[in-house]
Amino acid sequence: MLCTSRCCSCVNGKRGGKDPLENPLFVLSALLLWNFGLLIVDHIHFQYNGFLFGLLLLSIARLFQKRHLEGAFLFAVLLHFKHIYLYVAPSYGMYLLRSYCFTASNPDGPLRWRSFSFRRLIALGLIVCLVSAVSLGPFLAWGQLPQVFSRLFPFKRGLCHAYWAPNIWAVYNSIDKILSVLGLKYQFLDPAKMPKAAMTGGLVQEFQHSVLPSVTPLATLLCTAISVLPSVFCLWFKPQGPRGFLRCLVLCALSSFLFGWHVHEKAILLAILPLSLLSVERSRDAGIYLILSTTGHFSLFPLLFTAPELPIKILLMLLFSVYSFSSLRALFRKEPLLNWLEAVYLIGLIPVEIVCEIVFPFTSWAQKLPFLPLLLTSVYCALGIIYAWLKLYISAFTGPLEVKQKEE
Repeated sequence: MLCTSRCCSCVNGKRGGKDPLENPLFVLSALLLWNFGLLIVDHIHFQYNGFLFGLLLLSIARLFQKRHLEGAFLFAVLLHFKHIYLYVAPSYGMYLLRSYCFTASNPDGPLRWRSFSFRRLIALGLIVCLVSAVSLGPFLAWGQLPQVFSRLFPFKRGLCHAYWAPNIWAVYNSIDKILSVLGLKYQFLDPAKMPKAAMTGGLVQEFQHSVLPSVTPLATLLCTAISVLPSVFCLWFKPQGPRGFLRCLVLCALSSFLFGWHVHEKAILLAILPLSLLSVERSRDAGIYLILSTTGHFSLFPLLFTAPELPIKILLMLLFSVYSFSSLRALFRKEPLLNWLEAVYLIGLIPVEIVCEIVFPFTSWAQKLPFLPLLLTSVYCALGIIYAWLKLYISAFTGPLEVKQKEE
């Protein structure tokens, strides 16, 4: 609650009126506190992401308040709680370097290189080093640091998780699978040379692609770096204040999710929750949020796979989606949030759910191709997430980030 209130205080918009759905602060509070993905991951799938996202939001709020050292400290602590927040570290590093280490320059304007403060840079470095020393010092003293890093970065687990995260590699794997089936059917491929490990076996393991080039950890690292760099350069050359940082943070999270090695499906929350802050300020961001949150939350459905959980997850998803659409539409009454193609795509999630959860278990394919519903869900959701990522990048490069103030 404290972290949410601090973030809400940074949001621009009109003061609250009689209708709560027209109050940006109320809408944002509900989007954060009642987030469907966070609810099912923490309270049904049983993890502990809630307080970690609280630290992230509090760190973002501190940067909005220009309390840079506090924001850097909170993020350093967060990073040592869970290393997945490395996804957004480039946005923090670039923003702190530009807005804090240059003392006489306007954060939104040209830099004055003579104003660079080594003292401030050292202060940031000391914060990172002290937090790292407290966190990793005991492991270093006992000679266990290599084992810690081997567990933090388990490259032998394979390109994809047992349930494919809806990213670029889910699409890549599916294309490779289709090409291999067609190749065997029309005798373009030699069955004896086909790899034995099936990528659709739902196992955590390394595997080789059949037709397309196999993907290595280095390849995913290069793809991630290439996809992240434009947002980081934009933050340097077209910063536009804390909201430019927040947009860069979301882009870094999405880029790492789409191109990273062995990405877990739950990592999509790292982009959805920060994007909530932008969604209540501008209609274009609200539309992107609706696409990303609806698709990303739907992609979490396979985490709850038992029959008793089916009505629970559907009802919770419907409640959160109805609130998201109605509240954001109330905030931006005169501006369309989605075009007809985007609306058709989101409606398409309904037949996907019916086929995967209700129809498929009663077909003969359920025994022969048990991974097919997961594959269909991952690929369909990947298309929406990739689209949202591209649209957010276009928004970052083509449009100013000013917030349109509404009159009372």
